Formats: sequence, structure tokens, C-alpha cells
Amino acid sequence: MEEILFPLVAKFNEYLSNYILVTLLIGVGLWYTIKTRFVQIRCFHEGIKNVFGKIKLFDKAENKSMTSFQALATAVAAQVGTGNIVGASGAILIGGPGAIFWMWVIAFFGMATIYAEATLAIKTRIVEDNGTIKGGPVYYITTAFKGKFGKFLAGFFAVATILALGFMGSMVQSNSIAYCMQTAFGIEPWAVGVILVIICAVIFIGGIKRLALVVEKIVPLMAALFIIGCLVIIIARIQYIPETFGMIFKYAFAPQAILGGSFGYALKTALSQGAKRGLFSNEAGMGSTPHAHALANVKDPHIQGTVAMLGVFIDTFVILTLNALIVISTLYTKGEVLSNRYTEAVMEILNKTNLVQTAFGTVFGNSFGAIFVAICLFFFAFSTILSWNLFGKINAVYLFGKKSPKAATIIYTAVALGFIMLGSLISSDFVWELTDMFNNLMVIPNAIALFALTGVVVSISKRKID
Repeated sequence: MEEILFPLVAKFNEYLSNYILVTLLIGVGLWYTIKTRFVQIRCFHEGIKNVFGKIKLFDKAENKSMTSFQALATAVAAQVGTGNIVGASGAILIGGPGAIFWMWVIAFFGMATIYAEATLAIKTRIVEDNGTIKGGPVYYITTAFKGKFGKFLAGFFAVATILALGFMGSMVQSNSIAYCMQTAFGIEPWAVGVILVIICAVIFIGGIKRLALVVEKIVPLMAALFIIGCLVIIIARIQYIPETFGMIFKYAFAPQAILGGSFGYALKTALSQGAKRGLFSNEAGMGSTPHAHALANVKDPHIQGTVAMLGVFIDTFVILTLNALIVISTLYTKGEVLSNRYTEAVMEILNKTNLVQTAFGTVFGNSFGAIFVAICLFFFAFSTILSWNLFGKINAVYLFGKKSPKAATIIYTAVALGFIMLGSLISSDFVWELTDMFNNLMVIPNAIALFALTGVVVSISKRKID
């Protein structure tokens, strides 16, 4: 069965992501950039103040909500995953250094999209008498479309989210952790799985408050660790950094010089890789991070909208860019292994995963480079599991927890932990493709609702213009 379905799912994903979703998500970003009068520029400084000024890092949140910073940390934990290492490297390997330029462009417009998602998440959430907050795309989808159509779109989104993030997404993340730990430290995958399940179970059982307390500490730590490692490489290769930036801009518009082939084909490859990888790295428009922002204990939707924009900025313009700089400066500059046009032999030796390990190994040494990347991937994948589990749980309660939210949560958590354990033991390209498919399908109802609720978002953003 897998042999039959795998090529069909892969082809469906290729068509969906390369054409429909890229067009749809870029369209949403452009639309909200214009409609909000470039909110990502106007309110960027305000977003910084809302995160690091008015809001304290360790504000005490209520048991069933998060501080604004904790909501941002939970969102960033989902955004800054293995895709920042593997995704960026894959884009560079396939689309050349110029793909990073298009990632920047996509992230710029994505900041307007995620502003819309976060403001709508706060605007349409339901706060019950006991303090429980119900929020996320399913609530603004049913606000945009009343009746059976709205319920269908919300249900479709909820099912796709549970499967893509809560179950199969967590499975492939735990597989990444187990593989890295085995490669770097020789730890058996089953042992990694058991430890991971125990840690995750303790956090999941503790609810939103415990998860928030964990991610607000893990996210700054993992970001700092990776940034410091990247800065060491950049300092060691400082003489190549001007050339590196030059290559990013040059090959964004003349990629055939390094990719080979015709100008049109090379440009399409660079642009599509940058757009596709960028969109699914920062997750703007996918409908994942609004679950976290809906839980923020803020009253003004605009405040959390500006905070959410910082998530895309950190994901792409800081972490992803640093990763790209070290890969390009160590492997693509003059005289290095990828400085000339690709050959099949090179492509067989270097893939999107060990591209980063090779880059770090040029300065850290092969052994320590592999260990450093493994530790970073552990933090990235682990934090992603925590956030994705929360997002999936919110949708499981929406679908099945109307009479007994606690029972729905217990069953969902048990199944999710089973997938985490399973992911540490097996690796399947088919599971990865299924995860991508449901991830892709999340976008469609979310993007439709974003377009439909333009007036609400614009009204909120206008209050802050004058």
C-alpha cells in the first residue's frame, strides 16, 4: 500500500506546495502589507517595546493563559524548528545562495500575515468564566463563515492540524532527535524515545502553565546557543562574509551562474525554493502560531499582532540568516567544495542535512561540529514538539471535547506520546510526505478566512496609525 500511495502523495504535495500554496500565501502577505499600510515597518519598533519593554520576561501568567512573551516563545518554538537548519540548507543546495534573498522577501510579507493571524486570534477567542481560553484559527474561521460551511472549514482545519502537528509532526521531530543523538553520542534510539516520552509527558500533564514556563526558558537558550555557534564561524570566516552577501544578491537574479541550465529555469528554481522553504520555515499563514497568540493575557489584539511579527523576524532574519551565512561562507566561497557548478558526485556526498554539519565542521572540526549541530537540532525539535502538541490539543478539544474536555485531552495526549515513541524507532519517507500533506492542507481554510476577515484586521491596525 505504501509503495502505491507514496508517489501519489509526493506528487500531490509537490503540486500543492509549488503552485497553490506559494501563490496563496504570497498573496495573503502582499494583501495585508498593502491593506495595513506596511504594518511590519510602521509597528516594528512598537513590537520590540511590547516584547522587551512593557512586558517583563518572567511575568506571572494565569493558570490557563500565558504572558505575551510566553505566547511569543511558544510560537517561536514552533517556527524555529529543524526547518531552520535543514530547510534553509535544502533551499541553498537546490536553489543556490540566491534562494536566501527570496526567503527574506517572503518573511517581510509574512510579518504582515502573522500580524493578521495574531490579531484575529485575540479578537475572536472565547474566555470562559473559569478563565479557560478557547482560541485559534477554528474560531476565526467560524467567525468569517457562519453555518455549515464555516463548521466544515473549521473541522477540516482541525483534523489536518491534529494529524500534521500533534501526531505525525511530533513523530518526525522525535525521529530527528533520535537520529542526531545516535550519530553524535551513540545513544540507542529506543532509549532516546523513552526519555523523550517521559519528559514530554511531565510537561503535557502540567498543562498550559507548565508548557509556558518551559518554552520561555528553552527558546532563549536554544536561540543563544545557535547564534553563538554561528557567530564563532562567522568571525573565523569574516573575510568571506562580504563575498557571501554578494553571492546572495547576485545569485538571486543570476542563479544560472551557479546552478547551470537556462536563465529562466535557474531563476524559477531559486525563487521557488526560497519562497517555499521560507513560507514553511516562519509558518506565517499556515495557522499554527495563532493558537499560541490566542492564549496571551493581553486585551488589545494589536499588541499581540506586533509581538507576533517579532517571531517571523527572529525565525528568518536572525536564525535562518545566520545558518545561511555559515553554509555559504564555508562551502560556496572561492575554492570551496560548492564554489563551482554542481555535479552529481557532489550532490551525492552533500545533502541538506549534513551540509550544516560540514559547514560547522570546517571550523569546529568534524566531530565537535556534528555534536554541536546535534545539540541544536535536539533543542529545535524538542521545542517544536511541545508547541505542536499544544496546537493539536486545542483542535482535539474543539472537535471532541465539548462534553468532556478532560477526557479528550487525556486520549489525545496518550496517542501523541505513542507517536513520539514510534518516531524514535522508525523512519519513513512516507510519514514525512503525509506530514507535509496535512501541513499543506492546513493553509487553505486558514488563508481563506484571512482574506474574508480583512476588514476586521484593517480596522484594528488603523487605530494605531494616527
